[in-house]
Amino acid sequence: MTATPGTPATRTYPPSTARVRGGSSALRDTLTLMSLPLLAALALPAAFAGGGTRRWFGGRAESQRAEAQAAKDAAATAFYELDTAQRELSISVETITAVDDSPAARRVASDFAALGLRIDEVSQRYIQAVDAHDLDRDDLEASAASRARSELTAAKDELLRTRQELDRFGSSLAPLLGKAETQLARVAPAVERARQALLAASNALDAAREKGLRADDLAGRLAALSPELTKLNQGAGQHGVQQTLERAERVQREAGAIRAEAERLPALAAETDHRLVSLRTRAQALTTRAGQVDPVLSELRRRFAAACWQDLQQVPEQAAQNVRQAELKLREAQSAREAQRWPDATSLLSTVRALLNTTDEAVSAAGERLTRLNAVQKDPQAEIERTRFAIRDAQRLAMSGRTAPDPRHAAPLDEAVGRLERAVATLQGRHPDYWHFLTETDAVRRAAAGVVARIREERGGGR
Repeated sequence: MTATPGTPATRTYPPSTARVRGGSSALRDTLTLMSLPLLAALALPAAFAGGGTRRWFGGRAESQRAEAQAAKDAAATAFYELDTAQRELSISVETITAVDDSPAARRVASDFAALGLRIDEVSQRYIQAVDAHDLDRDDLEASAASRARSELTAAKDELLRTRQELDRFGSSLAPLLGKAETQLARVAPAVERARQALLAASNALDAAREKGLRADDLAGRLAALSPELTKLNQGAGQHGVQQTLERAERVQREAGAIRAEAERLPALAAETDHRLVSLRTRAQALTTRAGQVDPVLSELRRRFAAACWQDLQQVPEQAAQNVRQAELKLREAQSAREAQRWPDATSLLSTVRALLNTTDEAVSAAGERLTRLNAVQKDPQAEIERTRFAIRDAQRLAMSGRTAPDPRHAAPLDEAVGRLERAVATLQGRHPDYWHFLTETDAVRRAAAGVVARIREERGGGR
């Protein structure tokens, strides 16, 4: 075919050639499509390797990384358990030192402080080991991971050993801790008992006031306990366990005493009134009896030697003086009772009683002297036989079960015999000193009784 104007010339190809070219193009397209999965597979690892992610297949390095991470986790657990144990044990140590200030307790505090320094050291080494190794690095080498595992394992082992030391120390605290906990358990009940005692004392004072009894001194003593109650309320944490227990016991004891005295006030008032009346009556009676001493002395002077009555010469005057003094003290006691100064009233009444007792004894002594002198003057032999019987009784006991008496017993008994003989000899003459004779026989009987008591004591003790 020839070209015509306006029409491009075309090249004529044989039909077979066109088919061959068309078949080659189709083959190339097919091969291209078949090669796409292989290229994609080769390209995927490169695509996922970017963006900071780890490689899927690390080999030995990844195994070492896992072992290092396990060592790190184990060390972290040991660190946490040691820290927890230390904090728990610190409570026990604080309990002991709060209660006990003995050398043993002070040693516990110092030992725990030293152990705390040891814990700080091993904890610091653990932290340094953790900070020294970044197990999340993408380029972590197997040697670095192995080194991290070794150091972290060593840190863990040291933490565990220190924990064992801490446990042993804690076990050694059992006796002191038990004692401290027992004392701590006593604090709250002791403080409560003190509070209740103060309340009871206050109520007792109110009851006494309702009966017209002022009890000012008791109220002052109760008010003085207020600062102590404040300290009890502040607690053992501020003032110490032992001090708090002692304070609570002291407050309870003092408040109990105040309560008892307040409750006794009505009875004390009644008793004071009764004693005032009784002692006043007794003083009046002694005044009458003292007036009877002069006739007794007159008879003694008339019938017996001066040595028998000379020591009684001052009895009438002394009796009158004592009674006057007693009456003065009674008036003072009455004033103290009206002012409700109970201790003063009680003290004054005791003085009155002592004065009247002394007077009573002196007045009675004059009459008893005359009675005894009359008896021995009438029958001195009765006194002699009574004394000899006491000596013989002691001698029989000294010889009981023995062939010869113990010199310690024989000597005083021999002396008693001689003393009695000398006393009997004084009865010779016109005006014998009967009173001297009676005092001598009394002394001889006391000596014999002393030997008897000593023998019985020695034999009772197996000597």
